[in-house]
Amino acid sequence: MAERLSDESIKLYQPTKRFLIPIANFHVPRKLYKLFKKNNYTFKINNNFEDVISQCQLARRKEDGTWINDIILNSYINLFYQKICHSIECYYDNKLIGGLYGVHIGGCFFGESMFSKVPNTSKYCLLYLIAILKKNLFSVLDSQFYNNHLVQFGAFEINNKDYLRLLKEGIKKKRNFIFVEDFQEVLSLIQPNNHKS
Repeated sequence: MAERLSDESIKLYQPTKRFLIPIANFHVPRKLYKLFKKNNYTFKINNNFEDVISQCQLARRKEDGTWINDIILNSYINLFYQKICHSIECYYDNKLIGGLYGVHIGGCFFGESMFSKVPNTSKYCLLYLIAILKKNLFSVLDSQFYNNHLVQFGAFEINNKDYLRLLKEGIKKKRNFIFVEDFQEVLSLIQPNNHKS
């Protein structure tokens, strides 16, 4: 991470606790699920990775600045061309209005950042991500640091020792990051337990 956009260096961190989003037991808030179900947007993966990470870099945060400096931005773009990074993108009238990106190693996905220009669109991208990870049998969705905003999805902290054990097992698995074309299948994959018939 960088301290600010203008930094010419980056710092590496290893949290004592790691923040994970469950894949199998992901919780979808009812109101969000109903809005998502309306299917007002188009979703794509890896269609415009560079724009997604650039929008994440520019996104306004509560604190000043961004942790994505140009070194980080260019490094992740390189990883994208190595097929290690992926983006989930939300479009309306062919305009990118929300997205997220992360790193894929084995059966693990490491969420890095997200942005939205229209309310909830980054959350919709997270729902789509969960469907992709679930369908393709991923085991770990790592969100790194505690984020109160993600608790609503069932995210939880785990100590570093347990995290490293999960990570060691997860990266050995061979998993492909394949888009789920059928929106009804996406809904089925993320459908909250209390919505199932």
